[in-house]
Amino acid sequence: MAADCPVSGLADELVDHRFKALPPDAEGLTVGALAAERRNLFTGGFTTPVLALSAESVEHNLALLETYAERHGLAFAPHGKTSMSPQLFARQLEYGAWGISAAVPHQARVYRAYGIRRIFLANELVDASALRWLAAELDSDPEFRFICYVDSVRGVELMDEALRAAGASRPVDVVVELGAGEGARTGARTEAGCVAVADAVAAAGTLRLVGVAGYEGEVPEASAERVRAWLDRLVALAVDLDRAGRFAAGEQIVISAGGSAWFDAVAEVFARIPELSAPVLKLLRSGAYVSHDDGHYRHLTPFNRVPEEGELQPAFRLWAQVVSRPTDEQAFLNAGKRDAAYDLDLPEAQVVRSGRNGTVRPATGVSVTGLSDQHAWVRTEPGAELEVGDWVGMGLSHPCTSFDKWQLIPLVAADGTVTDYIRTFF
Repeated sequence: MAADCPVSGLADELVDHRFKALPPDAEGLTVGALAAERRNLFTGGFTTPVLALSAESVEHNLALLETYAERHGLAFAPHGKTSMSPQLFARQLEYGAWGISAAVPHQARVYRAYGIRRIFLANELVDASALRWLAAELDSDPEFRFICYVDSVRGVELMDEALRAAGASRPVDVVVELGAGEGARTGARTEAGCVAVADAVAAAGTLRLVGVAGYEGEVPEASAERVRAWLDRLVALAVDLDRAGRFAAGEQIVISAGGSAWFDAVAEVFARIPELSAPVLKLLRSGAYVSHDDGHYRHLTPFNRVPEEGELQPAFRLWAQVVSRPTDEQAFLNAGKRDAAYDLDLPEAQVVRSGRNGTVRPATGVSVTGLSDQHAWVRTEPGAELEVGDWVGMGLSHPCTSFDKWQLIPLVAADGTVTDYIRTFF
C-alpha cells in the first residue's frame, strides 16, 4: 500500500488500555512501533486471553479465493462484515477483489473512510440520513461505485423521496433482490414481485436498475438441488428483465449471489448465464473465507465438495490460561463469551503450551463444555495433563462473531512472531 493510503495511518494509533491482551509495557507505543519490535506471542509480554490470526493461513486463503474466482470467471466482492478490518480489505483488493460488500450504512462509512471505491450493500437502504450521506459521497467522488438491493415498491419510494430531498445529482445503482423462498429472509418472493419493484425503479428518477441479486444461503432446507434451482430462477429473472429492456443502458448487468457455503453452486449456475444485451458482472460475495474457522465453515465450505480446487485453512486461535484446576476432571480458563465466538459452536481445545517450559502438545482429553462471561469450562479425561498456568490454544467457529470481540488482533507467524496488528471497526 502507498505511504499515504488511509490504511497506513492505522499504524500511528497509540497502544493503550483499549486493546485487550497487548503487552502492558507497550503502553504509549504506536501500533507500528510495536509491530516493528516483532515480539513473540508467548514470551513478548502479551496477556491472556489473546486472539491470534495466522499470517500464513490468511495469505493462503486470500490467494485461494482469488484463484477460484479467476478460474470460474467470477468477480468478487467479499463481505466486509466478517472482519470489518480495513487492512484485510486492502489485502482482499490486492488479491483481485472487485470491491467490498456491506450490510448496513455504518459499514459503508467505514469502507469509505479507508478509501474503498466499490461497495455492494446487500440490503435495501431506506434510512433517509444514510441516503443523504450516500448522495453526498457519490456527488463528491465520480469514481465511487455503489450498488444496493431493492426488494419492495415501498422501499423504492422511500429511497427516491430521500434522495430527492438530498438533492442527489447521481442516481443510485440498485439490483432487485429475489427472495430465496417462502420463509426465507429478505427479497421479493416472486418474479412478479420483482417486476413490480423494477417498474417502481423505472419511475424513480434517482435510481438505476443494473441487475438482480440474492442470497442462496437462505434457501429453506438448503441442498445442492434446491440451491441450484433458486440460482436458476435468479438467472432467468435477469434474462427476462433484460429482454424487457429494464436494465440501465450502457451498464454492465450485475448478477450477484454467493455466501460462504454454496459458492460452488453459484459458480456452476453462473457459468451457464446466456449472452445478454450487455456484459455481465458475475459477482460473488463470500466473506468468511479470509479467516475460515474450526467449526461451522469447516463443515460447510464448498471445498469439501470440490477438494480438487483447494482447501481453506482456519486462521484463528484463541489462547487462554488455566486459572483453576479444582478437580481431576475439571479446569477453568480465563476466556469466555467476551472473547470467543459461541453462537454456533463452542471453542475447540487443540493444543496445550506448558506454563513451565513452553513445550506444545495436542490437547488430548481436553474439551470445552461451556462458557461464562470470562471463563471457559473445561472437562479433562483421566490422564489429561493440564495444570494452572498452562496456555490452551482453541479453534473457533464462525468468523463474524470472532472478529467482532477484538479491536486489535495480533497477526502471528508460525514461529510465534507477531508481524502486524489487525484493527477492526464494529
